[in-house]
Amino acid sequence: MRLFVIFIAALMLASQPPERLPVYSYRVVRTYPHDSKAFTQGLQYVDGFLYEGTGLKGSSSIRKVKLETGEVVQRRDLARAYFGEGITIWKTELIQLTWQSQVAFVYDSRTFAPRRTFKYKGEGWGLTHDGTNLIMSDGTDELRVLDPATFAERRRIKVTAAGAPLRYLNELEYMKGEILANVWTTDSVARVSPESGHVTGYIDLAGLLSASEKASVDVLNGIAYDEKNDRLFVTGKLWPRLFEIKIVEGR
Repeated sequence: MRLFVIFIAALMLASQPPERLPVYSYRVVRTYPHDSKAFTQGLQYVDGFLYEGTGLKGSSSIRKVKLETGEVVQRRDLARAYFGEGITIWKTELIQLTWQSQVAFVYDSRTFAPRRTFKYKGEGWGLTHDGTNLIMSDGTDELRVLDPATFAERRRIKVTAAGAPLRYLNELEYMKGEILANVWTTDSVARVSPESGHVTGYIDLAGLLSASEKASVDVLNGIAYDEKNDRLFVTGKLWPRLFEIKIVEGR
């Protein structure tokens, strides 16, 4: 009898719908110009400027950009053999991943002069830091936690959404104790707990561009947080605009 009750309870649990994660909406605070030729792979806001990493072989670069005008005030192009990916600024250095070359380039964040390189296995997608560690995505459901000085791997964060692995994590931003991650090919940004790897909800950014605009651009990708002024910026690959948004409860 006891086994029968346990079996029925397990059957009822299995038949329940999967956990539904919160979905947040947004409110546009302001829009800014963005270079529509920039295949955005990484974005960060530091000391009044946006720093952007762009991709595609032959077009990859790192840039310092005026937020208000979109003007590129400093730029360094990557060799044509490399496909640039995510970036982050760590102290006095700017670190740039590459997609399949398994190498990260490190530059002086002020002058963009090369300093050194790091090697890693697999692909490079997004990059951010939490003030202590670098956090890197590689297109899988795992985030790598790295030593900023040596690029040595400290641990991995297995990312799950309602118990299932969440793959295709792309551009990353660390904000208020959580990791924001673009989910490649979607209009969603996942909110990830760095401790557990659990997705605590999604930000649905559909509608930032009109249908006609979306027909001529690539996917949403690019998140930057201005901690001092509590401002969140998002854009996409080849998008003509960058958006300052506020996260709103509910759709």
